[in-house]
Amino acid sequence: MTRYEVVEGKVAESKAERAPIWVFSAPDDAEKARLIDEFKLDSHTLGSALDPDEPSRLEFEPEHLAVIFKRPKNYSAKDQFVFKVASTGLFLFKDKLVVVIAEDVPLFSGKYFHHLDDLEAVFLKLLYISIWHYLEHLKVINMISEEIEKKINVSMENKYLLNLFSLEKSLVFYLNAINSNEFVFEKLKNNAQKIGFCPKCVEFLDDIIIENQQCYRQAEIYSNILASLMDARASIVGNNLNILMKKLNAIVVAVMVPGFFASVGGMSEWTMMTGRVSWQLSYALFLAAMLLMGFATYYAIEKYERH
Repeated sequence: MTRYEVVEGKVAESKAERAPIWVFSAPDDAEKARLIDEFKLDSHTLGSALDPDEPSRLEFEPEHLAVIFKRPKNYSAKDQFVFKVASTGLFLFKDKLVVVIAEDVPLFSGKYFHHLDDLEAVFLKLLYISIWHYLEHLKVINMISEEIEKKINVSMENKYLLNLFSLEKSLVFYLNAINSNEFVFEKLKNNAQKIGFCPKCVEFLDDIIIENQQCYRQAEIYSNILASLMDARASIVGNNLNILMKKLNAIVVAVMVPGFFASVGGMSEWTMMTGRVSWQLSYALFLAAMLLMGFATYYAIEKYERH
């Protein structure tokens, strides 16, 4: 557990026992018990804050406001091109903000946590920063998909197609999460007076809703593009494989033709026919003739296939 406070408009770590912002990252059983007993958090809501499969929601408790929202999970190489989402719980009291998160990530770093006036502003900034993370991840997904598409154009493996499927799956996760967050943002706006948001916070909440809608549309565009091009990419891989098989067949035929002529006469017959010529020269000529015949056959097959 880490404590923070707002100092000169910025969020700074604090050692004070009464610090207004408490962050529980991957809380253990003792910390969960403290959250339930001391802060009166509902055990089911607390579990939802740590469960990536829980939908976003807003709940009014007697002493606090509980918000569960979805944010992008930090990507690691072991995820195999699958960008996942995680849940985060924000519990807003009159004089305290409790954040519960399943993984230890920096929450208050970056340029966005400046010019903060109160806990409500920090609360809304945490919601807003999740949208920014989605947009950054969408840029990365787009860059990765472009690189994979370049490799697919010359590839004969299914590996890159499977990578694209993983990216498409990630975009579906993101679309569901962003859409789920939108319901929470709309509900916050509709209950702004009940929560006690100031006019400045309400205006910022409007901006959050607009940004979230734009983020959803961008994710939807990327998802539609990937889905529509998937069949075409699969056809490219199949076509590349067919081209390779044709080349291999041409090579096999090119080897078989001179092999046929060589086997008809046999090595003993060739030796008798060239008895007056040294065997080094005769077999060198024989090898050259077979190679020339093989290349000519391969060239003829390639020319025929082009036309």
